[in-house]
Amino acid sequence: MRAVVRYDDISSLIAMRLKYGSRLGLANLIAKNLERFAKDICERTLIIPVPLHRWRLWTRGFNQSVLIGRALSKSLDVPMSLDAVLRSKATPPLRSMSSKKRQKTVGNAFVLSAHSKALISGRPILLIDDIYTSGATTNACAKLLKRAGASQVLIFCWARVLNDGEAA
Repeated sequence: MRAVVRYDDISSLIAMRLKYGSRLGLANLIAKNLERFAKDICERTLIIPVPLHRWRLWTRGFNQSVLIGRALSKSLDVPMSLDAVLRSKATPPLRSMSSKKRQKTVGNAFVLSAHSKALISGRPILLIDDIYTSGATTNACAKLLKRAGASQVLIFCWARVLNDGEAA
């Protein structure tokens, strides 16, 4: 798991401006900062952004993880799959939920597409998300990817919420 910054007022503002303020150029800024972790990936790596449910995608108009992943894919010359993991269940926003409630809410919200096993099997996966809060969303996706035969799942995100006593 790699995060560019600790989640705080400033990093939150950047993420929220991308996600809800349609400041799409911020995805390039985030991807540029994620490049410093590129030593953790190899030529067989496949980028997979955390998917949004189609209703949320329709409402927002874009998936911030796709925008970040696309910029990173281009700069690192690493392929990206937009449909290997799908969000099959609409879930409410997780913002105000406890860690346990988040896990329960997103635990069965994701599925693999029909062709994804052949695409994922034996490959390292770079899972892209904007903010890592409790890990419920990325862990649900990572479990599916590992079951599909991914050799490794790395999580890259902009900001990570740190619990008391956790090092940055």
